[in-house]
Amino acid sequence: MSYHPLANVHPDARIGNNVVIEPFATIHADVVVGDNSWIGPNAILWDGTRLGKNVKIYPGASVSSVPQDLKFAGEKTETFIGDNTVVREYVTISRGTNDKYKTVIGNNCLLMAYVHVAHDCIIGNHCILVNAVQVAGHVEIEDWAIIGGSSAVHQFVKVGAHVMVSGGSLVRKDVPPYTKAAREPLTYAGINSVGLRRRGFDADKISEIQEIYRYIFLKGLNNAKALDLVEQELPASTERDYIVKFIRASERGIMKGISNAMGSFE
Repeated sequence: MSYHPLANVHPDARIGNNVVIEPFATIHADVVVGDNSWIGPNAILWDGTRLGKNVKIYPGASVSSVPQDLKFAGEKTETFIGDNTVVREYVTISRGTNDKYKTVIGNNCLLMAYVHVAHDCIIGNHCILVNAVQVAGHVEIEDWAIIGGSSAVHQFVKVGAHVMVSGGSLVRKDVPPYTKAAREPLTYAGINSVGLRRRGFDADKISEIQEIYRYIFLKGLNNAKALDLVEQELPASTERDYIVKFIRASERGIMKGISNAMGSFE
């Protein structure tokens, strides 16, 4: 471990091998920092921080702070950040409450400057939250999702895997997997075909996903009828079943389809 004499590291903190801690960083007692991590100047790791290996915390970031939730009563909670994740300048991450008792950010994520992740959020692996994204409490964002800059995500919203949300979006409803979301109100803008190709989905699989969403968003059907027809008329696959399960489990409802958002363009 190498840390600057002007860093404030509590002696009870558990610091891994080859960790670098820059001047004026503060690390509280109930903190775990994995091997090969870097903690930048003026960053703060509050009690409950659990960092994996090779994590980078940039200057001014605040990790595992007390939740901004009036119901929080001081219960012992944690914040987990996975291996190889990068937390850029002035990101703020709150630890959990007695809902999940933890906030989780997965492996290989990038949280750009000024992102806020509130209490009890679960963010998957390989996610990117672009500058100034604001994520309210209890949000779930699944693997490989990208949330465009200055977007705001409402509490309890779920964002599926491989989703691309346009910058400046207000995400009030769930966003099903493999899709692009844009406009106001948030609307289906096709599937994330570019992202899917980059991650190894072949042309046949992309066409299959497009056909599923034609039933859901382009045929003017309600969700229940569309999902029934998807199961009856389209062959079973991992992707089909994931989409159907995601939408059926949605508690907030999903974003609008193109046909029922047209009034917003007039």
